[in-house]
Amino acid sequence: MKIRQNDNRSLRFGEPYIDNLFHFCTSIKSINKMSYCDYIPMMKEPSRSLHQNYHDSYYGFPIHDDNELFGRLIMEINQAGLSWETILKKEEGFRKAYNDFNIETIANYTEADRERLLADAGIIRNKLKVNAAIENAKTILALQKEYGSFEKWLEHHHPKSKEEWVKLFKKTFRFTGGEIVNEFLMSIGYLPGAHAETCSVHKTILTTKPMWLRK
Repeated sequence: MKIRQNDNRSLRFGEPYIDNLFHFCTSIKSINKMSYCDYIPMMKEPSRSLHQNYHDSYYGFPIHDDNELFGRLIMEINQAGLSWETILKKEEGFRKAYNDFNIETIANYTEADRERLLADAGIIRNKLKVNAAIENAKTILALQKEYGSFEKWLEHHHPKSKEEWVKLFKKTFRFTGGEIVNEFLMSIGYLPGAHAETCSVHKTILTTKPMWLRK
């Protein structure tokens, strides 16, 4: 679920009450008392609509395009230390800055591209995260040659427990800690837990036969 332990910093959308509520909600993910589905209706606009769109149309749905899979990984890596809302607000900036998440293009970025990214206010200007995107793109190119696609690499290793996935990702990619890997895999349907079982979107996702249903 998108409510994370490491999200306990101020959001940029205003009212102190909402910020305090967010701090409270983000501290309870580990004990499963509130899901992302439950939290969104408590938000004020325009935050509610921003999160609702992601929740209803993207979170937990399978992705079959390698560039989009990579894009989701970039976004999850960039969320580390920040709120998910910050990343959602910057999604278009990420797409523009990272050539619509084209893996081959990013893998061939030059030092000038690194400098361009670090100067781009439309994304997260963090050297470790920028370098991770470029190096991970190179890694995925190698996986595509060996397995046919990034998606097929994921399928090849399914099923795994969260702990096994985290170990594999840490060995394979840069800047992929436990929460990043867990959220990435939940967001693309490889691990369960993106939505509460009572959520209508959860029922829709079941019809797509996400990988976590396939044992």
